[in-house]
Amino acid sequence: MKVLVEKLVPGGYGLARTAEGAVLVKGGLPGEEVEGRPVRRKGALFLEEVRVLRPRPDRYPHPLPPSADLPLRYEAQLPLKEALVAEALERIAKVAFPLSPIRPSPRPLGYRTAAQYARHPLGGLAYRLPESQELVRVEEDPLLAEPLAWAFALLKTWPLPVEEVALRGSLLQGKVLLGLIGGSPEALKRPAKALVKEGFAGVVWAEPSPKGRFRGRVRPLEGKTTLLEAFGPITATVSLESFAQVNPLAAGLLLEEARDLVQGEGRALELYAGSGLLSLLLAPRFQEVVALEISKEAVRRGERDRARLGAENVRFHRGDAREAPRFGRFDLVVLDPPRAGLSPEVRAYLLQSRPQEVLYMACDPATWARDVGELVRGGYQLTFARPYDFFPFTHHVEVLSLLRLG
Repeated sequence: MKVLVEKLVPGGYGLARTAEGAVLVKGGLPGEEVEGRPVRRKGALFLEEVRVLRPRPDRYPHPLPPSADLPLRYEAQLPLKEALVAEALERIAKVAFPLSPIRPSPRPLGYRTAAQYARHPLGGLAYRLPESQELVRVEEDPLLAEPLAWAFALLKTWPLPVEEVALRGSLLQGKVLLGLIGGSPEALKRPAKALVKEGFAGVVWAEPSPKGRFRGRVRPLEGKTTLLEAFGPITATVSLESFAQVNPLAAGLLLEEARDLVQGEGRALELYAGSGLLSLLLAPRFQEVVALEISKEAVRRGERDRARLGAENVRFHRGDAREAPRFGRFDLVVLDPPRAGLSPEVRAYLLQSRPQEVLYMACDPATWARDVGELVRGGYQLTFARPYDFFPFTHHVEVLSLLRLG
């Protein structure tokens, strides 16, 4: 089947229209003519084994890793990402509101401070394709920040008996933590010592788990387990085990704008708080800040950062965001949920407790738009929304937004 890709849609697919209906194309960019094998899955028509017949003139001309599913020159990526957010707001939220212009990443390349690779059976590092689990060997990754690029080049030459390696770096300190996933922790103790001598800040072993990365047993092998990173106006500890933004320069810009958007008085609650970056940043402007996070490791790091920064009015609690009602009412609620967006219980809590302001940071425009639509129908007004590009050369786009009671 030959099709002409019309636009980019959520999930990084190109959308084409045919006599058989809409077709989703992975690997085709808006304006390109492509050819592939049509396959129907879950009620939708997809094009597989895609070959680009007529590429866009602004396709990126240099090699990129398989994770880079938006291979366009950087200036051409931004309008497509901005359009994804605008369309979600109009189509899903059914809210007419002018977006503030998208904020580009300070670095289009060399921005990632975290990455994970499989060990290739023939040596070197590889990406594991998400749908097929096929391994694609990667000789270089131009998306990696400088400390990780050094680590990548070194690890390509080490025949470690593991399934995967994970990297977490710090631009502030110029250091890298290494996670070895799989294999025997006892057999890896000696290589871990050698790798720290080579320059890694620390090495951690993790048991492979079907629940996800670092969800099984974790054991430090050598050196440090955390690093200090700057996220714009605040510094915080990062680790291999739990989530922290992989583009700290872009995240710093968002955090700074988020801090300046809110009124700053009374009590504030941060849900899905992670290590509480925004709670710690907002602490000087509120009487009390509560950070609720389910990850024990993230809460532990947040409490250490609170002590280091002297933010005595911040309280960390380990728990699910759905437990928010037991903490009462707040003047501001800060949200930074996973891609699934807010749970029905959290949306109900917001509509019942009615905080004066809701600061919502999202990594998925579609679920963000769903939640914004429900809050607006419940009496809130969207007063600010800006897309942010944390992941150049991919379809992913973040959104910073503020809602106030009407």
